[in-house]
Amino acid sequence: MELRGSTATHLIIRSLTPALLAFHIALKIFLPHPTLAIDLILFNTISLLAAIIIFQAPKFNDPWGRRILAIAIALWSAGSFISTWNSFFAFHIYATLIDISYSLFYPLALFGLVRLLSSTGSQGPEGRVSLLETLIFTLGSSSILAAVLFHFASKYFEGSTFSIYLSLLYPVGDLLLLVTAMTMALVNRSGSRTLFITAGAAIFSLCDIYFLILSALGRYTFTSLTDDGWLLGIVLIADSLWRPRKSIRPSDAVTAIATESALFASAALLFLSALRPNLFPGFVLIPSFITIALAFLKLSIALRHSRKLDEDHELARIDELTGLANRRKFLAELELFRRKEGTLLLLDLNGFKKVNDRYGHHVGDRVLRSIAARFIKALPHRTLLARLGGDEFGVLVYGSAELGHECADALRATLTYPVRDGEVVVNLGVAIGVVPNDQEGNSIEDLMRRADSAMYREKRSGLANYLPTGASYQT
Repeated sequence: MELRGSTATHLIIRSLTPALLAFHIALKIFLPHPTLAIDLILFNTISLLAAIIIFQAPKFNDPWGRRILAIAIALWSAGSFISTWNSFFAFHIYATLIDISYSLFYPLALFGLVRLLSSTGSQGPEGRVSLLETLIFTLGSSSILAAVLFHFASKYFEGSTFSIYLSLLYPVGDLLLLVTAMTMALVNRSGSRTLFITAGAAIFSLCDIYFLILSALGRYTFTSLTDDGWLLGIVLIADSLWRPRKSIRPSDAVTAIATESALFASAALLFLSALRPNLFPGFVLIPSFITIALAFLKLSIALRHSRKLDEDHELARIDELTGLANRRKFLAELELFRRKEGTLLLLDLNGFKKVNDRYGHHVGDRVLRSIAARFIKALPHRTLLARLGGDEFGVLVYGSAELGHECADALRATLTYPVRDGEVVVNLGVAIGVVPNDQEGNSIEDLMRRADSAMYREKRSGLANYLPTGASYQT
């Protein structure tokens, strides 16, 4: 299995990152007080290195999941760096950047984890539909939970509506990361990759929830040892991407339930806000509008893909030369035909080989198309005419045996006059094996064998030739 970026530099970074984490934990045990080198530089360097490890992970990882997760970790590192900087220095970096970084981290991390745990890496329309399903689930579920909690929290918390919304987005994001990782772990088969990525997401989420609880109670200590739980979770996730993956995809039922639930909740939120316009501020509803738009885009891609598959399926059952049904379609129809009243006809042109030998295959192809057109006009509507290969044709005539014989006579009659192709005039005959489907339990093999025998009996008897010569050529 080929690894992406398996150079010495990448291997050094992979080994160095957990070693730096262990060193940081040891330093915090013996030097618990905040220091610039340990808590600003070393702490955030570890998380940034983890983002690089994720971005440089092997090719067998889903490319979207790998890149988006790396961006999410980098954003979290940026938020952590700014927050720590503002705690050490009087010169503060714009604090809103912290909220932006952390709030973007959750949907991006959730998206990346779902893709990495569930995607089979399929390309084309199926890959795009899978990508949109992930977006719908991550965006819809996170925004809905935050919106619902915001409605209740706005009655009891002080501050701007946007600040309340952001404060709720963090615990909602942690819970979604935790629940999603555990759910995907149950769906996927066990393995070190799944174990590491699930444990990493769980440790990160639980540490962040613990931090939020301590902060709400006013008991959080800046740069405490528990902060290393964030780094541990991130490093475990980064390491998991270098472990062999198994091509496991959740069942379609699991994917459909998750996607449709997020979509339904978004639609319900929009409907509720239409009934009570002042229930939610406008910015709360934006993710729901985006979720609905993504659902329509997914439906459009899925419908186009379905139509393309139908067209490809139909083309795979059509003879390219004549436009008739091909052998595959004929045999599939014969499976249904053998249970009904009707007649099977097998046709073989007499003298056609000489056409190809004398005039070439390009003339022979045009002659076959002309004959196919004659056969179509001679048959009633409820029949299947197929080119089985070369100069052989098959016909399924539904109805009485008498109708089947009438169709055989009509087909013979189509070759009682010459086929013209420019200056080439060709006279051909046709041998037809006629087999009524009049026996119980006929198999496809039985019908084809009987029809083939009848066709060759007619060919040997000379009844297939309306002209004395059987086949003559004039120019």
